[in-house]
Amino acid sequence: MKLPVNRRVDEKHRTITEDGLSVWYTIQVSPHSRIYDVLFERSDRMPSEEECQAWLELLIPGKATVESPSLPGSFDRRFDSFERDPTREAPLA
Repeated sequence: MKLPVNRRVDEKHRTITEDGLSVWYTIQVSPHSRIYDVLFERSDRMPSEEECQAWLELLIPGKATVESPSLPGSFDRRFDSFERDPTREAPLA
């Protein structure tokens, strides 16, 4: 899977496992932060905690993730991880 930067999301940023799990992975980059975004989806059921955590450990190793709420009846789960570098931020006036 090719890793995207700055939200240029297309089919290159998606992989589908043999058992039907779709995994989308993007990274938003700014001069002082990064946001890692991973979306898991299935056509038949909600992705399990185990399969999501296994992928998260591969894609975002050692970082804490936050799960975003899903729409009722959807079969997707979205996780984000935020990385900041305060030393590169502009000072507040």
